[in-house]
Amino acid sequence: MTALPIHTLPELNDLERIIEEGAPHIAARVVCDVVTDGCRLPVYAVCLGNPSPDVPAVGFFGGVHGLERIGAEVVLVYLRSLVARLRWDSVLHRELESVRLVFMPIVNPGGMLCGTRANANGIDLMRNAPVESKERVPFMIGGQRFSPRLPWYQGPRGAPMEAEGRALCDVVEEELLTREFSLALDCHSGFGLNDRLWFPHAHTAVPIEHLPEIHALKDIFDQTYTNHSYLFEPQSRQYLTHGDLWDHLYLQASQPGRVFLPLTLEMGSWLWVKKNPRQLFSRHGIFNPLIGHRLQRVLRRHLSWLDFLVRAASGYRRWVPVGSERTEHRQRALDLWYRGAGK
Repeated sequence: MTALPIHTLPELNDLERIIEEGAPHIAARVVCDVVTDGCRLPVYAVCLGNPSPDVPAVGFFGGVHGLERIGAEVVLVYLRSLVARLRWDSVLHRELESVRLVFMPIVNPGGMLCGTRANANGIDLMRNAPVESKERVPFMIGGQRFSPRLPWYQGPRGAPMEAEGRALCDVVEEELLTREFSLALDCHSGFGLNDRLWFPHAHTAVPIEHLPEIHALKDIFDQTYTNHSYLFEPQSRQYLTHGDLWDHLYLQASQPGRVFLPLTLEMGSWLWVKKNPRQLFSRHGIFNPLIGHRLQRVLRRHLSWLDFLVRAASGYRRWVPVGSERTEHRQRALDLWYRGAGK
């Protein structure tokens, strides 16, 4: 059998260098392979920190949509900074004794290589999970089964999930959902002028069970970073979709005594276009900052948020609400995001 050629994807090359530099502190494995244009593209999961199921965990994910390269780059920059700090930062070493960190920076390398939102099969991984909305979703953008030649294609009805989506789910189920507390952050771009932090649900406007925990997380972030510009909100506040991966995993994680909070960082790429209208003439430019100094600024600005999530997970017992405090957070969240629905 003829060996497939080595990939030439720069972000994958960068990830493999980080993995090499991080040895022996990090563990990396290929969770699946994707073949695109005759090249074998590995999908990596990288872990560091305490592997014990008794400690909390945080997962960082990027590149689910191949066209949104900035998401993968944000995760890669944070992973690289941790690997660099491991050489000298004793505080980081102590922190990693109390938390598990999981990285999948490039979930969809085939789409990234082809410069498409979907994977190499034309399927949108964020519309491909086995979750169907019973409420009205926007035409096309909420998921469609007409053709892989059109955006937001869900895939054939009843077909198995795509390999990349299954790999992400396997890693989350193994590394995050087995723990009493876990967080996940999936990095995307392309919606609006603001950076938004979305939480489930995407398939229904019904609030999630762990709405108090989401609101408490927002509270401690607001108190810690008083000048931040992120907008926290349920994704359903903007639009509903079929097949959302994080809705699927959140529903899978529903077990008494366990908290799983999946979040999506939706970077507002319209601001980059507003500052540089020429980006409108580039498909890549609609979703990513093209000017060097702007790219560097975007990569810097989110490091504090990612680092905050690690610290929040490590100290979750100090802020996760219980009893009457949980009831209070739920009511405040309903008033803020749902206008009192579900009282």
